[in-house]
Amino acid sequence: MRDRNLFLGLALAGGIAGGIAGAILLPAAASAVSSHRHPKTVEASEFILAGPHGEHRAVLRVSLNGLANLTMFDDSGRGRAQLAVTAEGNSSIAFFDENGQRRVAVGENAARGRAGIAIFNAKGKETGGLSGDSTGETSLTLYDSNSGLARAGLGVSQQGVPALLLLDQNGKDRAELHLETNGKPGLVLADENGKTIAALP
Repeated sequence: MRDRNLFLGLALAGGIAGGIAGAILLPAAASAVSSHRHPKTVEASEFILAGPHGEHRAVLRVSLNGLANLTMFDDSGRGRAQLAVTAEGNSSIAFFDENGQRRVAVGENAARGRAGIAIFNAKGKETGGLSGDSTGETSLTLYDSNSGLARAGLGVSQQGVPALLLLDQNGKDRAELHLETNGKPGLVLADENGKTIAALP
């Protein structure tokens, strides 16, 4: 898992466990350690937690581009979970299987005001996602596990209009069922070119 790209392009942190704390302490923190037996603050750019046999079980790191992340490993050294926050304030939590494939991701984009949950299959293809934005619009999307294209969507717009959308194998909208804000239902069917072929009412 090490050196593989993780959720939001994050990378696993490396390093040598032995003596790393003393090597990366900042001058102010090093001074505090020398003058106090129990310092209240320790400053460093990376911390590594080792297991009973010296294996890396967790790495807490801040990269040069301001990305802070905590990655946790199983006893075989495979990254299984990661919590990260970018310099811009975007945050994410991701979970991985024994083969290094991302299986679940939860994230929030501060600039866009969107938050969501994504589920992936064993091949790393997204199969489902739930997202919402700051306006109150929420959607659930289901994907074809082979092509990765969206096949069905259920959402509620900012105006409170619910809709069910079905898409074909090419990701084209083919059927939509919705309710207007006044409760009036509607059904629209389209061909492979997106042209409406039937509508109710």
